[in-house]
Amino acid sequence: MQDALTYDVPLVSTRYAERFLKFLKTKRISEEVITAHSASAKSLMTKPDSYLSVNQVIPLLETAQWLLNDEQAAFEFGQQLDLGSHGLFGYMLISRENHSQLIETVVKHLSVSLPLFDMEVLHIGNDVSVRLHDTWDLGPAKSFIAKVYMGSIYAVSSAICREMRFDCQFESDKSRAEWEGLAPNTEWTFNSKYNQVTFPRLRQVEHRQTESPEKRKVVYSLAQNQHIAKSKELGLNDDKYGHYAAKVREHILKAPGHTSIERSAERLSMSSRYLRQQLAEENTSFREISNDVRLGYADLYLRETPMPLCEIANKLGFGDQASFTRAYRSWTGKTPGETRKASKLS
Repeated sequence: MQDALTYDVPLVSTRYAERFLKFLKTKRISEEVITAHSASAKSLMTKPDSYLSVNQVIPLLETAQWLLNDEQAAFEFGQQLDLGSHGLFGYMLISRENHSQLIETVVKHLSVSLPLFDMEVLHIGNDVSVRLHDTWDLGPAKSFIAKVYMGSIYAVSSAICREMRFDCQFESDKSRAEWEGLAPNTEWTFNSKYNQVTFPRLRQVEHRQTESPEKRKVVYSLAQNQHIAKSKELGLNDDKYGHYAAKVREHILKAPGHTSIERSAERLSMSSRYLRQQLAEENTSFREISNDVRLGYADLYLRETPMPLCEIANKLGFGDQASFTRAYRSWTGKTPGETRKASKLS
């Protein structure tokens, strides 16, 4: 464990704390409630460009954990930190030679951005695991911070890995299906010996020609992370979305090709019929929200990447390229090819 004096050393940038307060607002927890319970929150509001010590971070997170009463919220916040859109980080990812090096790059970046856990990279056969070590004695806030890390690791590493396995020291009242709904293509185990994320069956890239698709996939994902961050940032101050519509939009943004009203309803702990009713009262529908999000992604991929139309169709949940083209024409009056051609001329 760290020496007691180091708990007062400034470590965590207040810009992360500010983003956390904004996140809490989306959960209907105001700054006034936080500041009433946490002196560190008051200090960060008066010093926007400073750093918080561990002794300031812990009570802030413990207070938030108590007020949220939502065991998935910390993971959600970790996903929204958007560390993967950092330009230098993107360059580092693209320059790596194989998946193992990519994972180690993720760890190094997170270690600088969030210095609250030590992270150990373990190689077991073809598997690579990132194990979290609590060197600060974080107490009741440990599981909350672990989930923030896991959410960030998932958000960044999903650019390079299709599957992940989460082993968690903490317990959960949520079902594995609910956690997998929050992070598609994952497996979850609770009451484990360690908090760790495992990337199974990572194969080293043998030839430089085969690296190109992997590197392109990282570029696409970094662009997607930026799109999600911008959409959420706009959504914080955009009154056109009602409460349930905003929640559904958030779900679709995370996985535009793997969503349905049934999945959104399950994550909101309600029936799909009731969710339809709520969305109708907010003057929208699941289909309308889904089409709006998918159009945003379609324009992003067409204008900012060389992604083939068949791959865009697959990422957005269409059965084939023709279905995507018909939908895109109905949304915009143009074909995907016309949009891509116009973007090259501009």
